[in-house]
Amino acid sequence: MAERVHLRNLAKEASGADVLCPGGMPPDRQVRPTMRARLDRLEPAPAALFDRPGETLAHTAAYERLAGPLGLLDGSPPNRVRYLFTDPRARAVFPDWDRVADQQVALLKSESSSSDLHLAHLVDELTITAGAPFAERMAAVPAAPRRTGAERVVHPEAGELRLTFEILDAEGQHLVVHLPADDASAAALDRITARRPGALRPVREGTR
Repeated sequence: MAERVHLRNLAKEASGADVLCPGGMPPDRQVRPTMRARLDRLEPAPAALFDRPGETLAHTAAYERLAGPLGLLDGSPPNRVRYLFTDPRARAVFPDWDRVADQQVALLKSESSSSDLHLAHLVDELTITAGAPFAERMAAVPAAPRRTGAERVVHPEAGELRLTFEILDAEGQHLVVHLPADDASAAALDRITARRPGALRPVREGTR
């Protein structure tokens, strides 16, 4: 699905044709009851639902315990892309910041098009507030975002965590689920989320 959206947007930009595009519609900020039920069932995994500009719409309690101390839930509404490029904490939180930034811009571009007025508003803002690190990525040749992978996160209470992620498309929104990538991160997440030891089993890349 994500690849089809990505190719459709590239075709629109190349031809100027008025193909179906999410840009004419406002971001879907409604959290459907089925999605709330899915988030409930994902506990104790850190998981969150985002709209296409990167706003956090809903999340598990475990995600709040993980992301809240990092500042990822600051703002009304919180926006992961804005945090990544403008919050001074972001580069310390994500040791591999450049790779995370590449991924977030790729995801942002894959779900929108150059005619998306809602994207344009965010792009104008971040081009001014974040400058070249954001603007140059937006101007680069689009790349498809990774749907699975791993990233390092430095938590003020638990230290460095290695987390796998899975991105699931949800009709104009996307759900991101995190799981520990090693035993140390699993134990740290159990402490953060106040769960019994072993509540989250590590999922190593290449073993899923």
